[in-house]
Amino acid sequence: MAVTYMTEDGYKKLKEEINQLETVERPAISRQIAEARDKGDLSENAEYDAAKEAQGLLEAKIAQLKGLLANARLINEDAIGTDKVQILNKVTIRNTKNNQQMTYTLVAESEANLKEGKIAVSTPIAQGLMGKKVGETAEIKVPQGVMTFEIVDISI
Repeated sequence: MAVTYMTEDGYKKLKEEINQLETVERPAISRQIAEARDKGDLSENAEYDAAKEAQGLLEAKIAQLKGLLANARLINEDAIGTDKVQILNKVTIRNTKNNQQMTYTLVAESEANLKEGKIAVSTPIAQGLMGKKVGETAEIKVPQGVMTFEIVDISI
């Protein structure tokens, strides 16, 4: 599994999610399996089959999250600068065609949330912005063609 860079905040959220799955979700599914088993013949028990499938999916998710946690590398937020675009920077960009401004925070894949303005560093937009300085332009290939953005501001 590849190394995943994340903030301390993201690391804590991931640990909390694993804890929630192990301490709340897992026992609930175990109870569902026990209840279904008590109903008799397991060969034709749809509730039992559904509960066992849910258990398998839950265990797979827990394993995936634990793998992500095991390969996580915390980013030292104090070492982040604003001279050029890098992970954890808040970047304000202007679309040169329509002058629309957008602000995004570049984060690790596991912390991306477009509603909060957080985009993963692996996205085409973030990749095109990485290493650029204020005033520079970035030409980014998107499915509709090529978009040009000017970097207006870089902050933390």
